[in-house]
Amino acid sequence: MPALTRRRYPERQDCWHVYYGDVHVGTIAIRAGVPVDVDRWGWDCGFYPPSHHGRHVDGTAETFEQARADFEAAWREYLPKCSEADFEEYRRERARTAWKYRMWGKGCRMPTQSTDGRSRCFCGEPIDIAGVDQHVYAAHMAA
Repeated sequence: MPALTRRRYPERQDCWHVYYGDVHVGTIAIRAGVPVDVDRWGWDCGFYPPSHHGRHVDGTAETFEQARADFEAAWREYLPKCSEADFEEYRRERARTAWKYRMWGKGCRMPTQSTDGRSRCFCGEPIDIAGVDQHVYAAHMAA
């Protein structure tokens, strides 16, 4: 079973993304715009797709150490409710999103942007609307 790891978010010095293996499962960060007499740190625990089924936990803490401990406790309760299919769907969505942005970055048209529903992937393969997901998973999803 993978351990939880934290990676500092490059755009904010006071923000860490929490990963379970290769899956981003939460965030711990200083809360912006809160009064000085309330908890400074906030955390959230959850990832797509379980979060879209109402499974999401969050909280606040006075210190980073307390936020981290609270997050880890919440994760221990959250993880048993997740299936391997949840993690696989996260990976598939991540692959689809990365592929879409790469297509746009290379100036390629999506099959949905052509009248016949066909296009060519940045890798050179012909694609159509019905086969996009299968192409992305087979050719562009890291194993």
